[in-house]
Amino acid sequence: MGFRVIKTAIAALMAVLIADWCGLPGPTSAGLLAILGVDVTRKRSIRTISARFFASVVGLLFASVLFHFLGFHYWVLAVYILIAFPVIVRAGFKEGIVTGSVVVFRVFSGGEMDVQVVLIQIGLLLIGLGSAMVVNLAYMPAADPQMLRIRKRIDELFSVIFKEFAATLRNPNEVWAGKELIEADKAVLGGIEAAKRSLENQVIHPNEGWSVYFYMRKTQLDSIQHMMHLVSQIYQKMPHAEMVSELFDQLSQDVLTESYTGRTEKLLADVQEEFKQMELPDTREEFEIRSAILQLCRELALYLKIAKKDKAPSPVSDRSQSTNE
Repeated sequence: MGFRVIKTAIAALMAVLIADWCGLPGPTSAGLLAILGVDVTRKRSIRTISARFFASVVGLLFASVLFHFLGFHYWVLAVYILIAFPVIVRAGFKEGIVTGSVVVFRVFSGGEMDVQVVLIQIGLLLIGLGSAMVVNLAYMPAADPQMLRIRKRIDELFSVIFKEFAATLRNPNEVWAGKELIEADKAVLGGIEAAKRSLENQVIHPNEGWSVYFYMRKTQLDSIQHMMHLVSQIYQKMPHAEMVSELFDQLSQDVLTESYTGRTEKLLADVQEEFKQMELPDTREEFEIRSAILQLCRELALYLKIAKKDKAPSPVSDRSQSTNE
């Protein structure tokens, strides 16, 4: 049973009890409105509940005029839909059309329309949607544990990818299916969605740290895909490739650490300096492979620059934020 189901049950029960205590007729209607009002995030809850309330009020105004002059006939409901729905949408309350319709159809079933009926319906709206709002704002499940699990999964997948890069650079005949890239992409997109939901639950002083982190990983994943293309162009064993493979071995360890170590960055600088001291290639084939290796080093430098610049959330504590390579 999901947490949202529990929240819905609490909101519905609260609304029914309050409506019954207030002596309003049809207290279960308040419970139905509460069910319609429960949402997944705090900010979305505020938006949708506001839209549902004002859409219902607008709908009641149109219905009171139509029922007063045209009577309680089934065809009048069609006229109501044709007139009221476009106005509600134009007013920016599209999300409240269903709730407003429930209220209007309930009034139609009662066969009466006067000021008292309208006030009762507004009272039920306030109690039902208000109960949903209270439950939504009172508690939302913490998102940090979920995003920490996603981050750990992404780090592990990146580590495997870098190990495969190192193995391929040492032995170009090494076969790698590349499934970790697909899994990493899914995990990153899942993290971005989770971060968005977390921001939606932070009404005051939202912390965008997780969004920054997962978008950083998305940018790095694009860089990794480019690196994979360059690695595939290195089809012969070369001392240059062996040196770069050590960089990826180091990076496969660094990516699992909580903070940016800078070890891979220092090794990369040493390797690039050593490349400058080496003799130029003798053949076109060697030139092409060494060119791919040089581009690979530049792409790796870009990857590390992104990691160094953007900070990731530290695990559920007040410590300063840190990042992985």
